Amino acid sequence: MSFKGKEPSVTAAGTNISVGADGLTAEERLYQETVHQLQKTYSKKIKPLEQAYCFEGFHSAPLTSQDIGSKPMILLLGQYSTGKTTFVEYLLGESYPGAHVGIEPTTDGFVAIMGGPEPKVIPGHAAAVSGDLPFSGLTKFGTKFLSRFQVAQLNNPLLSNLTLIDTPGILSGSKQIQRGYDFISVINWFAERSDLVLLLFDGYKLDISDEFKGAIQSLRGHEDKVRVVLNKCDQISQQQLMRVYGALMWSLGKVIPTPEVNRVYLGSFWPKYKTPVGAIYEDNLDLLASEQRDLLRDLRSIPKNAAVRRVNEIVKRARQARVHAHIIGYLRSELPSMFGKNKKAKAMLDDLPGEFRKIQIKYNLPPGDFPNPEAFRQDLDAFKIADFNKFSQRLVSNADDALSSDFPRLMQRFPSHSRSSAEFGRNPFGEDTDNNPGILRFRTLFEGLCDPKRKMLPAAAARNVLADSGLPTELLREIWNIADWDMRGELDQVQFEVAMRICERLKNKEPLDNARQQIFTELGLVNRLHS
Repeated sequence: MSFKGKEPSVTAAGTNISVGADGLTAEERLYQETVHQLQKTYSKKIKPLEQAYCFEGFHSAPLTSQDIGSKPMILLLGQYSTGKTTFVEYLLGESYPGAHVGIEPTTDGFVAIMGGPEPKVIPGHAAAVSGDLPFSGLTKFGTKFLSRFQVAQLNNPLLSNLTLIDTPGILSGSKQIQRGYDFISVINWFAERSDLVLLLFDGYKLDISDEFKGAIQSLRGHEDKVRVVLNKCDQISQQQLMRVYGALMWSLGKVIPTPEVNRVYLGSFWPKYKTPVGAIYEDNLDLLASEQRDLLRDLRSIPKNAAVRRVNEIVKRARQARVHAHIIGYLRSELPSMFGKNKKAKAMLDDLPGEFRKIQIKYNLPPGDFPNPEAFRQDLDAFKIADFNKFSQRLVSNADDALSSDFPRLMQRFPSHSRSSAEFGRNPFGEDTDNNPGILRFRTLFEGLCDPKRKMLPAAAARNVLADSGLPTELLREIWNIADWDMRGELDQVQFEVAMRICERLKNKEPLDNARQQIFTELGLVNRLHS
């Protein structure tokens, strides 16, 4: 008996959705308008700051309009023969142009699987210079990489919402030297632009090679995107599966140094037209079916939350650029005006952690926004501090304005109880069952504004967000008193969500007491109602 699992539906849904004269639903139009506004804000207020202080030399190249407006992207990573290409075919329900599957290492390059009118393959050099594709930034990795990159286009309903990135199987030892390009940097480039990163493991190959370890560690800062898939579980007995799962969690704990336990999905992803190789253990089938449904539910939320994630990524980038400008501006200002510049620069670089602490105190910047001192020092070796521009308060103020006003205003546009992406008419995974899609919006807005180290939002930062609701100041003062129930003068994530939800209900003319009671009940805060 072969295990197929629950195949994703690729049937268009939502025929009763209202479509405008431009052929778009209200939600699709909202997404396009949000992306356009995001492109405009980034181009005017963030990109000039990045260019003024050579942000590209320390992080990544400035984003293009295609980068911001591209479809949601899923990046697949894993060692060879873990089933990455087969997993892509499972989602698509068919093979893509140029796909090759085998037990031996097969995929030797990066493949972007995208939607198109007809099946075709676009070579890497052509894809990188195409104005219609979001891959122009890959030119910095050189000819050797571009010769190992291609775009496979396919007319498939799933690809109308998503782009899938199939990567070469990661080997071990000296075999990796033959690549000819910086594999880890390429992975990091795709991870920055991806909405989800899937790490695939095979139950028979749980060892993590040095390069795979480096690839996983390069995902630092993107932990919220990472999901782990233990594939081919139908070929492992129930008792063995328990031991394999424990061994995988132990291995991941050594590579990913976080207190949170990684979500691991168990599954066996075989397209309908393929038969699994080896014995099948039927006692795992119910478990694997449940796990695969959970994974598909996770994937299903990606198109729906694409615009929210885009805003979140630009907010993180803006915070990085802002701190980078303060660092460069401060180091530049500390150089003497005439003699001894090189000596002073060397002294500052030798004590970069100490200089970072001074900058944190002087500009009241959160420590969690600062880069790794050693990595920053290595990047800075390629420049002369004296050649950088002086600190520009105007450019930093523009970025501050985007963080405090423009991005929160964009987040306010998303309804907290919007229809599911299945109702867009193009949900490739079928019916959506999420009950509260507004949670991600409030969480993303909070994470973009809070102190990343303490996970708290000061009153000054919350003021502009709440004021954008348009409610009278007297009413906002009451809302603040309700949300700040411990009277700390700052809000945690739950308190912020309470405040934002109350604002939305009051804008719909709901009485304050009723809104408060409903929201506290929904969030399980009944004990706070009478405090």
